[in-house]
Amino acid sequence: MSNRIDATFTQLRDRKETAFVAYVTAGDPDLERSLEILIALAEAGADILELGVPFSDPLADGIVNQMAAARSLAAGCDTPGVFELIRRFRKSHQVPVVLYNYMNPVYSYGYADYHRDASEAGADGILLLDLPPDEAVHNDEMSHHAGLHHIRLIAPTTPPDRVKLLAERGEGFIYALSRTGVTGSHGAPSEKIGEQVAGIRKHTSLPVCVGFGITTPEQAALVASVADGIVVGSAIVRQVETHADSADVAGRVAAFTRPLIEAAKGGTLPAPE
Repeated sequence: MSNRIDATFTQLRDRKETAFVAYVTAGDPDLERSLEILIALAEAGADILELGVPFSDPLADGIVNQMAAARSLAAGCDTPGVFELIRRFRKSHQVPVVLYNYMNPVYSYGYADYHRDASEAGADGILLLDLPPDEAVHNDEMSHHAGLHHIRLIAPTTPPDRVKLLAERGEGFIYALSRTGVTGSHGAPSEKIGEQVAGIRKHTSLPVCVGFGITTPEQAALVASVADGIVVGSAIVRQVETHADSADVAGRVAAFTRPLIEAAKGGTLPAPE
């Protein structure tokens, strides 16, 4: 079976469309409504879902995603719960799922076992924030991906030789950070993002998706004009937080995200107020 990420980008390329990658935290605000949110985002037009796995020490995340992880953990979400969430989502939808995680919970679970169980549940990729690819090649255990694409992050400050290494060892797509800092930190996407994307494309034929700082349809359209996809995370997670007590949190999240998706795909921007 071909990886859903590859199939999705092939279809998008044929349609000359930009990918929209939506990030949310698994189990936020609880597992039942988290499933509803995933389904709502898929039906709103998200091409790939990036699913944050709740962890007690998310060093690369800003306060918005840290609080989402805390809500998820408080609601009882754990690694088996994340896998069950994906299995339930797969009963009705085939949108690719990328797990956003740290090495600690993966290694505690068992590296090979985690990859196997995640793949069997229906995940398509994994982004391990604190596993450098040059470290992974020195450990035979970490060669077992079980069909999951390992997504690589490249920052604006990454040295050129490191960009080459990361791009050449990437799978599925490259996640290019539009600026430095933790997730959800203040600041719009860098004005030099086009140059950054062009630099990455010198070393890979993989799609390049850009994230960090995209919060408005205008920003989504701007970044989509130079990248193969855009990633929106903290802005969506903030909607989950705002409407966490609502029975229709999924509907609220979808309503916020839909204009971003439309803008990324070349739709009409909303009229200024």
